[in-house]
Amino acid sequence: MAALAGMNRGALTENDQVFVKDGERCWFVKLSEVRLFESVGNYAKVFFSTNKPLILKSLNALEERLDEKVFFRANRKHIVNLRMIDKIEPYFNVGLLLERHGEEKIEVSRRQAVKFKEMMSL
Repeated sequence: MAALAGMNRGALTENDQVFVKDGERCWFVKLSEVRLFESVGNYAKVFFSTNKPLILKSLNALEERLDEKVFFRANRKHIVNLRMIDKIEPYFNVGLLLERHGEEKIEVSRRQAVKFKEMMSL
């Protein structure tokens, strides 16, 4: 499992770099390059480039540290980088579907869809 160094202090911006370690592999990743965090039990999968290491952090702990103008809690399982979303579609039950360049599609829960619309409107 991976460690995410630098995640134990104050708020982080998209320009901050964090150290991600997963077993023998290590990365120094700029947060702006992270497109998605996905909950996997007590861990979170960090999606950047072609990598998806697991870190021992809950989404709640990550959400507290990440810039809410850039990283949005779409549902119980996902935090998305809003700068990497290029398509937003209505989804059943008044939700939304966020898509990144034809790759990951993330469903925004009903409650979070209301918050998302408020955030994104003038």
